[in-house]
Amino acid sequence: MIGHLRGTLIEKHPNQVIIEAAGVGYDIQIPISTYTSLPDLGQSVALRIHTHVREDALLLFGFTSAEEKALFEKLISVTGIGPKLGITVLSGLATHDLLDAIRTGDVQRLVRIPGVGKKTAERIVLELKDKVAAIQVEGKTPEAVSPQPAFSALEMDVLSALQNLGCSRPAAEEALRKVKSRGAPDTFEPYFRAAMAVVR
Repeated sequence: MIGHLRGTLIEKHPNQVIIEAAGVGYDIQIPISTYTSLPDLGQSVALRIHTHVREDALLLFGFTSAEEKALFEKLISVTGIGPKLGITVLSGLATHDLLDAIRTGDVQRLVRIPGVGKKTAERIVLELKDKVAAIQVEGKTPEAVSPQPAFSALEMDVLSALQNLGCSRPAAEEALRKVKSRGAPDTFEPYFRAAMAVVR
């Protein structure tokens, strides 16, 4: 099993990277929080890897911190949550906010994540509330600052990320308009979080 991978970042998207190591390009699925911490293309990068084996595929999921990987592995231990939904849940809330929602039983915050219904949110709280007590995450999501022009490269990344998580293009664009009307953040992660909070 692959548990750690270091190599050259040759491609990156809000939910996926390709890292070349020893001449092999590894296709790795990642959460939004990992995407925002990646270096520029061509730079060296190291990710903690969860290897998921199915009958028809071997899938890699990458994380920049041990805490994110641990939380992902706890999420996919919950009944009804597979790796794809686990990545969506990690992308839907900043890690410290997700931990807070689980610890406090905030089901309403969890159901705002695409693909997470009330029953799934309740299972997450029920099955993980005690298990996540030891996970500590440093730092907080930056607050919103200056607005961006329509359909900037940043906003195209946010649109792509929202659609990858199951939002329709019209719903994603409407969410961006709402965020822009309030003063849009100038970096990807807070912009994405703000859009996730208002998407329909």
